[in-house]
Amino acid sequence: MGDSKLDLLQGTLDLMVLQTLSAMGEMHGYGIARRIEQVSGDEVLLNQGTIYASLVRLQHRGWISAEWGTSENNRKAKFYSITKRGLKQMAEDTVYWQRLSSVMGRVLAMGENGGQQ
Repeated sequence: MGDSKLDLLQGTLDLMVLQTLSAMGEMHGYGIARRIEQVSGDEVLLNQGTIYASLVRLQHRGWISAEWGTSENNRKAKFYSITKRGLKQMAEDTVYWQRLSSVMGRVLAMGENGGQQ
């Protein structure tokens, strides 16, 4: 493993995007990607193809909406915001990932003979 970036598990990027929009409000794709990288401590590196595929998927599902605007450096950009359906999905996905994380923690903490360390 070492210094390599983390590979995201399927579904985790969409939840990261929803959480970022929920916490930060309306943002453009580049800003969302940079914020996720920043919060991850640069453990995750998102290229434009990856983040925009997620944004298209989330918009198609009705979990985010988009409209054109002007960025902080005066460029035309698409700004995304989370919808009510997106907030509901984010809550469901958060519960799922917390449960999965808890199970993985318990399994990885298993000691000799299957007991807890």
